[in-house]
This record gives sequence, structure tokens and C-alpha cells, in this order.
Amino acid sequence: MAETAVVAKHLLLAKFKEDLSPAAIDELIKGYASLVSLVPSLKTFHWGKDVSVENLHQGFTHVFETTFESVEGISEYLAHPAHVEFADIFLPALEKILIIDYKPTTA
Repeated sequence: MAETAVVAKHLLLAKFKEDLSPAAIDELIKGYASLVSLVPSLKTFHWGKDVSVENLHQGFTHVFETTFESVEGISEYLAHPAHVEFADIFLPALEKILIIDYKPTTA
């Protein structure tokens, strides 16, 4: 079976508001992860907390990476009603956010 090439990624760096409990953050992350089963163009979801020893994170504490088969898939995801509804809950919980969409390349 041929493996489908990944051609677009959506990288979101976040710092949650200080007054958010760990349980509330966990619920938001579960909601984010659930979008994979709701949005056809969204293929994978990965997340993690900053563990850098370089202290260059600029206050960002979490990273969220979503994978799409096309750049157009990111646009479909952004407009999808499930994403719009989730963003209305997720974004107000953030103190800082940085989003980068990119096409992975190899050297």
C-alpha cells in the first residue's frame, strides 16, 4: 500500500491563560483532538508541552500540530462548522497564540 504524502501542516503555539485549571486545559485539548473525526480534511493531530532547555519559547507552553493532505485542506478545516465552534471556545482561553501553516520539505 502506498503511503499518502503529507503536503500541509498547521502548527499552533499557545500559552493558556493563567487562571485556567489543568482540568480545563485537558478538556480543551480533548476537544481539539476530537476534530480529527469531525473534519474530513484533518488527517492527524499531535500535541505536547514545551520541554526546551534553551528557554527560547517566548512564553508559549503548548504546541499543536495538525496534518492535511493539501493546503486547501487547511482552508476547509478553518471554515468547517466543527472547527469554528471549537475555536469560539479555544481561542478565548489563550493568552498568546502563533499559527504557522507550512508544506514540509526534505533536505
